[in-house]
Amino acid sequence: MEPVAGVVSTWNDDEGWGVLASQRTPGGCWCHFSALSMGGLRTLSPGTSVEFSYETAEQDGYSYRAVEAWPAGQRHRAPAPEHGGSVSFSTITLHLDPEDATD
Repeated sequence: MEPVAGVVSTWNDDEGWGVLASQRTPGGCWCHFSALSMGGLRTLSPGTSVEFSYETAEQDGYSYRAVEAWPAGQRHRAPAPEHGGSVSFSTITLHLDPEDATD
C-alpha cells in the first residue's frame, strides 16, 4: 500500500500512542510509537504533517491502525517486512590473539 499524507490529531507520550488524520482514514488512524520510523525519541506532536501506511483493524475504537509512520519527508528506515516475511542480519566475528595484547 502506498503511504498516505496526514496530520497528527493527538499524541499521548505517557501511553505511547496517538491518532493520525487523513482523508483515507475517516475517524482517525490509531498509531503506536513502535510504528514510528524515525531516529531519536519516537514521538509526534499534534499538528505535525506525517506520512504513513495503515491497515484496516479495530484498535481502541478506531477502524484503522498505522503499520509505519514518519514525519513528512523524513523516513528513517526501510519498511518492516510483511507478515510472514523475513529479515536478514549480518554477523561479524572478532578473533583475539592473546600474543598480540599489550600491557
